[in-house]
Amino acid sequence: MSLPLYMKILTDLKQQILNGQLTAGAKLPTEKELSESYSVSRITSKRALTELEQDGLIYRVRGKGSFVKAAHTSESSTSTAANDKPKRILFVLPFVNDLSVGNFNEGLAPVMAENHTDVMMVALDFLANKTAAEVMAEFDGMIYYVNDIDQYLDLLLELSLSQFPVILLDKKLYDLPYPAVLSDNVDGGRQATKALIAEGHRHIAYLFWDVQHPQSVRQRYLGYIQELKEAGLSFHTSMDDQTANAKMLTRYLAAHPEITALICENDLVAIDAMRQIRQAGKTVPDDYSIIGFDDIQAAALVDPPLTTVAQNFKELGATAGRALLEQLQQNAIPTDALIPVTLVKRRSTRQIH
Repeated sequence: MSLPLYMKILTDLKQQILNGQLTAGAKLPTEKELSESYSVSRITSKRALTELEQDGLIYRVRGKGSFVKAAHTSESSTSTAANDKPKRILFVLPFVNDLSVGNFNEGLAPVMAENHTDVMMVALDFLANKTAAEVMAEFDGMIYYVNDIDQYLDLLLELSLSQFPVILLDKKLYDLPYPAVLSDNVDGGRQATKALIAEGHRHIAYLFWDVQHPQSVRQRYLGYIQELKEAGLSFHTSMDDQTANAKMLTRYLAAHPEITALICENDLVAIDAMRQIRQAGKTVPDDYSIIGFDDIQAAALVDPPLTTVAQNFKELGATAGRALLEQLQQNAIPTDALIPVTLVKRRSTRQIH
């Protein structure tokens, strides 16, 4: 496995210092000289020198350069010092300022604190003006919430080619070799459907937000279809039906008067559906039972409180943190992780006869 570019410089210089090729007081090549010699950016060569300084192997004098400190007794003592130095990871989220949508940090922060690793949590647009070299120079690894599978593909590809540790959250990018930490969305779709079938519903619809369906939504939909088929129920929503979304709910329900229950792709869609049903003079759950996904804070506060499928955001964050640490500490690539989901029963569904 090839090393990140800065690690190649760092390893070469450290070896020269420890074997005596560069003696105490010797001047090291400048950032510019290193960048030209290794055909890398100055940011990359600067990171290598900065890490050598933090490891206690060199000291730097403004305007004069970098110099080797007095020889260390053994490589193992240097390695211990390097291991004690806090790592720094980047955590990229689309909703960094709204943790009510899902607080991954509740699980991630303790894992990273125990391992002396600093976390910088940023919004997706942080990466808009960043190059792969800059990300690698500033951070040791990244946890990346996949909001759009096509976003930042060029940057992510460059990072993968440099063996930079990245863990994906929420979605899998099948074109890139990154491990992903995911909720078991297929089972979530099955649990929601099974609960409604148990209450006597036989015509259960699946409500989307739009005609574009994210990976997680498709997986929930597949779980819904699987459970219906196993129960021998013929009615189901077609993913190709463009009226089966929250923006056309009244039209969709009018076209299918047999429907008694709705499974919504997420809680926001479910809450909007409840509002539209009230405006149409109907009620939840007397006329329609509704189940959402995610268990956001608002789900418990609406009237009636929403039955939903809860993602374990705490465990998602903790698992992503442990997976990234496995890469950083053991240079091992973890496998994908599937985190169980739980049906949270509230009052937006009811038994029918």
